[in-house]
Amino acid sequence: MTPELLYERLLLFAKRCQWLIRKLPKASYNNEYGKQLIRSSASPGANYIEAIEASSKKDFIHRLKICRKEARESTHWLILMEDANEEMIEIKTELKELVQEAKEFIRIFTASILTSERNSKRND
Repeated sequence: MTPELLYERLLLFAKRCQWLIRKLPKASYNNEYGKQLIRSSASPGANYIEAIEASSKKDFIHRLKICRKEARESTHWLILMEDANEEMIEIKTELKELVQEAKEFIRIFTASILTSERNSKRND
């Protein structure tokens, strides 16, 4: 996958999370979960841009780790939303798809981190 395609997926993920939040019932827990999800779902895309523009291999790896951490956090908030809104059949599929996408990002970033660390050790 090219960096451009991955960035587009990250951007779409953040947008889909934003669209999902608009569909949730106005409840205090949804408001709080929504605020957290907006931040964590948008962060991987922004940090991926930073990783691509990194000035060193160490900075690149650090930014990818932030991307992975924020994808994990997004998974956390999505699962809480899923549990809190289990009666809303119309968003259940969307929540599950977003959780799967976040988990895929975690796998992608983990693989990239491991490869970059391995390559960095070889070059030292």
